[in-house]
Amino acid sequence: MIDTHSHLYLEDYDEDLPLVIKRAKKAGIERILMPNIDISSIERMHRTEEKYPDYCLSMMGLHPTSVKEDYVQQLKKMEQLLKERRYYAVGEIGMDLYWDKTFLKEQTVAFEEQLMWAKDLGLPVVIHVRKAFEHVMDSLHRIGTDGLKGVFHAFSGSGPVEIMKLKTFKMGIGGVVTFKNSTLPETLKNIPVDFLVTETDSPFLTPVPYRGKRNESAYVPYIVKTLADVYEMPEKEIDRITTRNAIELFNLNS
Repeated sequence: MIDTHSHLYLEDYDEDLPLVIKRAKKAGIERILMPNIDISSIERMHRTEEKYPDYCLSMMGLHPTSVKEDYVQQLKKMEQLLKERRYYAVGEIGMDLYWDKTFLKEQTVAFEEQLMWAKDLGLPVVIHVRKAFEHVMDSLHRIGTDGLKGVFHAFSGSGPVEIMKLKTFKMGIGGVVTFKNSTLPETLKNIPVDFLVTETDSPFLTPVPYRGKRNESAYVPYIVKTLADVYEMPEKEIDRITTRNAIELFNLNS
């Protein structure tokens, strides 16, 4: 199994990160991909990758909720870093209008610039979208999806048909699929497993039976188990397909 989205470098793990990694490996997690948030998170993310090379893998991008007055300076720094070392994706990028629409224009500009980076570098994108699906799709079509691939992180059921039409994009399935009141399992019945990758979004969105507690990569098997129930397939087959999808999307064999 692969956790395609985990913020293991956050302070939430300062006291027990070695144990968190040990539990992940014991649970069968082969790799953990870490999306960046903003300038302040880069050093922590790099340190985690250096401590667990070839296991914790960094991405580079500016999270939409961090797009503020200084976003141009932040983007310049990140663009330079993308030229200096290996990252496995441009992420976490996208648009988030859930709490605040003040920076709608700036979020759009930042998102589209980072999409262009991904196209130029041949990297996948990890897209965060909350209450902004139409805006995100407008940007993708404006920039053009030829030569672009990626994942809609924390997929909760919005726009599956539009995403599948893109053909080169996956949907990241995390703890939400295990929630009792979630409509996601019903939505997934119309989505082939070939479009899915597994993720945790640790320390957030913890799956049942640990909902309400800190999330970690070792909990991916609970997501796989729920997907196996949804698709009426063996867990090993869900694991095989979603792992293959992640390896292909993030070019993990190179």
